[in-house]
Amino acid sequence: MKKCPLFGRCGGCKFDFASPDYRARKLGTLCDVPVTGDPVWVTPGGRRRADFCFADGRFGFFAPRSKDVVPVTQCPGASDEINRVLPNIASMPWNGAGSALVTVCDNGIDIAVTSNVPYFSADFKTAAAKLPDDIIRVTWNDAVVMQRAAPTVTFAGVTVPYPSGAFLQPGRAGEDALRQLVVDRARGARRVADLFCGLGNFTFALNADGFDIVGTGCKRDLYTHPVTVGMLRTYDCVVMDPPRGGAMAQCRELVKSDVSRIIYVSCNPTTFMRDRDILVRGGYRMTELIPVDQFVGSAHWELVGVFQK
Repeated sequence: MKKCPLFGRCGGCKFDFASPDYRARKLGTLCDVPVTGDPVWVTPGGRRRADFCFADGRFGFFAPRSKDVVPVTQCPGASDEINRVLPNIASMPWNGAGSALVTVCDNGIDIAVTSNVPYFSADFKTAAAKLPDDIIRVTWNDAVVMQRAAPTVTFAGVTVPYPSGAFLQPGRAGEDALRQLVVDRARGARRVADLFCGLGNFTFALNADGFDIVGTGCKRDLYTHPVTVGMLRTYDCVVMDPPRGGAMAQCRELVKSDVSRIIYVSCNPTTFMRDRDILVRGGYRMTELIPVDQFVGSAHWELVGVFQK
């Protein structure tokens, strides 16, 4: 395949990941980011979660710069598990408008629907019950429509429940690459704090203390209540992987601490560079910055930055 058959009609990707010049074009988006090493490239076709849309009975992806829905029953960027059931999902009675986050978990597929229609219809519930056995849960605005089993995910050998709609890295290969980069760069640390830890992608592999409003450790909203200098006193390494808004409040607390090593994983180069400036002005030195093509086909990069004091 030299061209994705949906590219140009579907707005799911910014770049055609099947084209020969894909890497060169995507690298061009990093011109203002001071990377220190070669990017980590993720093989296309392995997305285990995809956010589809629906409106007026049509299911698929939005057209580029439009709210028109392009019907999709097969996506070359998605995993085999998603593509096997995508025709069944697309044929359901989609009333109103909204999104459907389809996620491949360890034991089956989770579908989390967010819609402007508060309640699902009887027809939708009937259709959900007839979906393939691979699909183990469907929720509509957090209300359970159908559940055959409780979805789970595993990190570093530890299995945890998967809350409907919770964040996961889009692909297992990219997730594993990020975890390995972080574990390698945390080597030798005595005690690690994993901030914005989510479900535990780094937490268990590092034997770290996790902090997040929804996560594997201490329930804490790090945007409004960052981990304080006093709490940071026992850690010599901090790992943080915040949402796209970055970690400004937490960085302002970190620069007052004695934490000697910070490993900052970011999905937004703009907020990463803002937070990098806070850390550098506060006495840290950025020693490494590695980009990972985690969001294949999109304009987004995952960054792994290492800071030392």
